Amino acid sequence: MANSRFEHDFLGERILPDDAYYGIQTLRALENFHITGIPINTEPIFVQALAYVKKAAALANRDLGVLDPAIADAIVRACERVASGEFDHQFLTDMIQGGAGTSVNMNANEVIANVALEIMGHPKGAYEFCHPNNHVNCSQSTNDAYPTAFRIALSNKLVGYSKTLEELADAFAAKGREFRNILKMGRTQLQDAVPMSMGDEFRAFATNLREELLRIDDSRNLIAEINMGATAIGTQVNAPAGYAELVTKYLREVTGLNLVLAGDLIEATYDTGAYVQLSGVLKRTAVKLSKICNDLRLLASGPRAGLFEINLPPLQPGSSIMPGKVNPVVPEVVNQTAFYVIGADLTVTMAAEAGQLQLNVMEPVISFALFTSISYMTNACRTLTEKCVNGITANAAHAEEQVRRSIGIVTQLNPIIGYETASEIAKEALRTGKSVHDIVVTERQLLTQKKWDEIYTFENMIRPAFIQ
Repeated sequence: MANSRFEHDFLGERILPDDAYYGIQTLRALENFHITGIPINTEPIFVQALAYVKKAAALANRDLGVLDPAIADAIVRACERVASGEFDHQFLTDMIQGGAGTSVNMNANEVIANVALEIMGHPKGAYEFCHPNNHVNCSQSTNDAYPTAFRIALSNKLVGYSKTLEELADAFAAKGREFRNILKMGRTQLQDAVPMSMGDEFRAFATNLREELLRIDDSRNLIAEINMGATAIGTQVNAPAGYAELVTKYLREVTGLNLVLAGDLIEATYDTGAYVQLSGVLKRTAVKLSKICNDLRLLASGPRAGLFEINLPPLQPGSSIMPGKVNPVVPEVVNQTAFYVIGADLTVTMAAEAGQLQLNVMEPVISFALFTSISYMTNACRTLTEKCVNGITANAAHAEEQVRRSIGIVTQLNPIIGYETASEIAKEALRTGKSVHDIVVTERQLLTQKKWDEIYTFENMIRPAFIQ
């Protein structure tokens, strides 16, 4: 056929379009795995990482005399073009596939080989000059190349996620400063508790999220340990002496990451504990973020029959039947994103547990779960910052009025009148609808107005001092 070429593997021969840089093994993967419909090129950072791995391997193999310098140079140049994104459209294998990532590894090997062949002046498929397995995959196995690329991609992807999470925390902190002089009621078990500053409430949101940045850094350190040079099961079969250390050195230079070679390559080839921990960190942040969004929805509830302490930016009409209704759509969508990430954590957990003997073949679904979780959390944080938090306003007068009418303020009288008397006053206020002030100062004359004013200053309600 015109504009096509034949390729073969040990299963037989197939025809490929001549404009395809991928080869027969990638073609088989495209035929076999119709699972997510999401190809690996949706994660260009992963394609880039695969190219980094192949480049470092070519350099190490060249230095150790197991790869012809001319072929190594062509592979290196091809890897640089692949890493730049020029050939992302050729990385088409499904994110979830059988074979422990072999299809992804061969997709990279075949594309890089054919780009290298063109650089050398040969047609695609002329593998006698640069072979996907013999040259591009030299001294490697899927079982060390795939997880190493995966860890590099994860590390780089977490940088962007950390930045958006930090921006969200900064946005909450800015609202904390803006609302610092707004008095509101604190609540426990959805019941009135004691007064506080709305600014402190939003500052606490920021603190809560900033804790997660440290956990992300911890996870990045864990995934910096790689098993490159382990080859099939960690025994370094088909790899020359010194290769593992040298390829790791080159990978540090190529990626700019502080990658370290695992001390036990057999253990490192099957262990997925770092992924479980990272997934747990993502889940932990998702849980925190969902809780904060629950709070925002409660604080904005109403406008007439809810708490109505804050206003969320109105983004779209909220009902097809109720005129004028506006819903808290951004916190809702972030809640749903969090639910997905929490579920993906179970996927990672089960996939890690399913590893057998010297390899965990479930790593593709782990990569899918972690890549999507990080992407969705990044998008959720950005959306919450830009479409919600930055535009939140406070209903200061309404919030303060709720405090003044609250029974919970009686708590600050405990040191003066005692818990039992304070309980009686709270019970009477609830039964009669009278204010705590009227019962304590006007009717029972347990305090003077001067003492009341001393206790219930704005400053003393948000940062209570012990008063007797």
